[in-house]
Parts: sequence; structure tokens; C-alpha cells
Amino acid sequence: MAGHADIPMKTRDIHNHHMDSTVWDEFIYREGDIVIGTWAKSGTTWMQQIVGQLILGPDPDLCAMDLAPWLDMRIIPREEMLAGLEAQTHRRCVKTHLPLDALVFSEKAKYIYVGRDARDVVWSLFSHHHQFNDDAYRAFNETPGLVGPPLPRPIDDVREYWRQWLAGDGYPFWSFFENVSSWWAAREQPNVMLIHFADMKADMEGAMREVAEFLDIEIDPEGWPQIVEYCSFDWMKANAHTISPGADMIFKDGADKFINKGTNSRWRDVLTDEDCAHFRAVAEEKLGEECADWLAHGRAGAAAI
Repeated sequence: MAGHADIPMKTRDIHNHHMDSTVWDEFIYREGDIVIGTWAKSGTTWMQQIVGQLILGPDPDLCAMDLAPWLDMRIIPREEMLAGLEAQTHRRCVKTHLPLDALVFSEKAKYIYVGRDARDVVWSLFSHHHQFNDDAYRAFNETPGLVGPPLPRPIDDVREYWRQWLAGDGYPFWSFFENVSSWWAAREQPNVMLIHFADMKADMEGAMREVAEFLDIEIDPEGWPQIVEYCSFDWMKANAHTISPGADMIFKDGADKFINKGTNSRWRDVLTDEDCAHFRAVAEEKLGEECADWLAHGRAGAAAI
């Protein structure tokens, strides 16, 4: 990367109950690799499914989580993770919840970052956090090598959960605003694509075509209708055990609760105008006005205002 000062560089490591970024130092990129980034609860599994179906579909039995594993998830042994990826012979894809400056960036790869309104993120996170079973807490908190505090169990008041999350910038997980701002700063890189959850919801097929074009994947017209069907929320929900079988081990109600319907705006009946104004002020301070606008509305939402 010498001589390319504008290319994102890894400047730090992040290690917590969920993640260990040092694995990126050992990951050997191949030409054409795909990295899916999000903060969390922003459409990660949805994008994994889309990319997987574009690469290998149409395939109703495709397991998105196996195809695009969470590379920096610390509870999976590093050797097992890297060996599994090395053994893949098709075009590879991995997911990450790291900010861009905590992973190794490569010009060989293409990066897709999915953003979502933080309020929708937290409402989804609240349900997700409450679904963790005892095995999940043992895995996150008792797997050797934990750095930092353990993952606590969630409180039951969603509005207070939101307030704690915002005040703690992603508490009790990891920084939300650092994550978004790091990817936003790289949006002009030719191998980086930013896409918004709201735009995917507004026109899923159109968004899928944009992703295919970005990844230089030629769409087969004959198989396209099935690919689109297999990426719909209804189909993914009905086939959750195929898409995310690992969720059965860490969620109280298994994979059925891991994939929801992708509903937005559930916070509107809970957060006050003052709550929303405060969030907007924090978002603008942390991200700047342009990024805060994109995060809140996406392209389709902004056009509708």
C-alpha cells in the first residue's frame, strides 16, 4: 500500500466480549473477496443472503452464515475460522462489525457497508439482546481471552435501554458513531459501497442489482426471480434455520427470533420529540450533518421528505 496515503489503513485493534480484530492481521485476501460491514442489526444477515445468492444462487439451501462468516467474532477459534475460509473454493465473503480503521483494507477486495437509522438499530438490538440464552452469555463472557467488561444482561425498559445505548455510544456493545464515521469517510474509495437499509426496503430488487453491479456479478435472467424470492424477508423468516442455524444455540427461541421482519420506526410510539431532537444533535456532532442525514433517512427516505 506504499504511496497510497488515501487508502484506509488499520490504526488500532478492538477486542471485547464479541470481537477480536487481531485476526485481520492473519487473514490473507484473495482477488475478488467481499467484506460486508455493519455496526450490527442493520441488515447484516440480509446482505449476507443477497451476496450469497448472487454468487451461488439461486439456492434455497444456502447458509448465509457459513458462506460469509463473522471473521472477527472471538468465540470461534481463530485457526478454525481461517482454515474454513482458506478451504473455500468459490468467491469468498466475510462479515465484520468493526470500524474500518480496525481491519486490514485491501485493494483486492470489495467492501459493502449497510447503514440504518440508529433508533431502528436499537429497537432491533433490544429484541436481539433479550433473546440471548445462558449459553450465549457463557460463550461471550467465559471464552478465554476476554478483554474488557463482560456482556451484561439487558434491562426491560426499551426507552431507558435506548438512553443508555446513546449515552454510552453503543453500550454495552461497541462504539456506534466511530463505526459509521469510519466507513462514511471511505465512501469515495472505488472498492467501497455504502447502502442504506431503508433503500433496500424501499426497492430490494433495485438494491440487489446495484450490489451485483458493484461486485461485477452478471445476473442470470432465468434464475433472477428465484434469487429475489430467496432474499425477501418473508422467505428468510420462513427458512431461518437454513440461513442461520447457529442462532439455535444462542437464542432462547432459536433462529425463528434471529430473523425478524425488518420493521422500521417501532421507536415512534416510545421516543419523545425531545428524545429525537437530542439524538439528532448527538448524531450531527459525531458524524456531521450529511452523514447524519444519510443515516436517518437513506436515499429513499431523504427524497420523500
